[in-house]
Amino acid sequence: MNADKLSTGPQPSEATRNRVTLAPMTQEDLDAVMAIEQTAYSHPWTRGNFQDSLNPLFDALCLWLDGELLGYFLAMRGFEEMHLLNITVAPARQGQGWGRMMLDALALMSRHAGAQWLWLEVRQSNQRALQVYERHGFKQVSIRKDYYPAGRQQREHAVVMSLKL
Repeated sequence: MNADKLSTGPQPSEATRNRVTLAPMTQEDLDAVMAIEQTAYSHPWTRGNFQDSLNPLFDALCLWLDGELLGYFLAMRGFEEMHLLNITVAPARQGQGWGRMMLDALALMSRHAGAQWLWLEVRQSNQRALQVYERHGFKQVSIRKDYYPAGRQQREHAVVMSLKL
């Protein structure tokens, strides 16, 4: 019998095998979001921060791969601008391009909403994130002194960055 004619049935397509979806964040997603948030940051957002962001003033989306939450982002619309408030990739999935994918999606959504600028703040010590943003075309605009909590009675500066859309 010719081996080329052997079949084990229909094979799943590449798209079916690795289905990536970007979907609005819901209340039902918050347990998975909080699990990532608490492992990714020394000063994570609270569940209340996320719940408050689940309203029409914010764009809150989750990135899924076959039912696994890879990451999420939250942004707030302004007049001709979008402000990225939180973008997080699960620590086990960092360095695989998922953050860039979410930034691309956010830039497209922002343009579609009429934004001309995308803004964000990032901890001055977060060199990895700074490099990702710079590679994506963001430029440093200013420093916000003592913006982030950094430990016992300490604060850390934020780098303010923008991207012309």
